[in-house]
Amino acid sequence: MLLIGLGLAAVALWVLVRLGKQTEKARRGHWRISATLLGGVCFAGAVLSVARNSYWVAAALALAGGYLVVQSRIRTAPPRPSNPNPSSRMSKSEARAILGVGPDASPQDIQAAWKRLMARTHPDQGGSEGLAARVNAARDRLLD
Repeated sequence: MLLIGLGLAAVALWVLVRLGKQTEKARRGHWRISATLLGGVCFAGAVLSVARNSYWVAAALALAGGYLVVQSRIRTAPPRPSNPNPSSRMSKSEARAILGVGPDASPQDIQAAWKRLMARTHPDQGGSEGLAARVNAARDRLLD
């Protein structure tokens, strides 16, 4: 009887850990919670069936619980943006602020500001890829 209690406690702990990791939208999160709970119940039933020497029922319940657990772990990829070009989402005033040029800047001024900033923000020079991408997007937005 102690073994059954330990098994049920382990299943309950596992379910609580799984419930704490739910981070999806409400509809998908509810499915994952329900599948986790039902999988836990199936595993608990399998443990009880083994205690009563009913091995075929225990195997069926363990398979059902395993299927539910695996299916509840499958995550769909988030939708990709229709236009991955960041310069199309950036306003011209934001692009000018990033490059530090005025509204009447010539293409040569924009190019010089871009070169000056890229010397500092390029990943090879100690900058980050995100900053370099923003500087490139600002230049593209102003030169288009």
